[in-house]
Amino acid sequence: MTTRRQTINEDTHFWTLKLLQENPGISQRSLAKEVGMSLSGVNYCLQALVEKGWLKLGNFRKSSNKLGYVYLLTPTGIAEKSALTARFLTRKMAEYEQLREEIDALQNELMQSPNMPDEKIAS
Repeated sequence: MTTRRQTINEDTHFWTLKLLQENPGISQRSLAKEVGMSLSGVNYCLQALVEKGWLKLGNFRKSSNKLGYVYLLTPTGIAEKSALTARFLTRKMAEYEQLREEIDALQNELMQSPNMPDEKIAS
């Protein structure tokens, strides 16, 4: 069973890898804003991903096109992102199903209530 902390770490790694794959030249500040983390938190996350071998960091400041840092997913990083995506999707589908059941139960309860409001409930 995964703990809440593990789930949060997995989600953070998922979103970070997803955003970096879509935009390898994104700044850490922009990445932090997109992921909803502090700048130091993103820096720590990126270092962890590099240490795991999922991400490669290139410094192109001396290059003529001045890209700065570019983050590239390694083949291992791409495979891990796929695994993270599958787990993320499975977890979100289970959450959706649970919410759907809760909504259905509340709608049924409300429909059976003798004091049901006049407003129609959207389904």
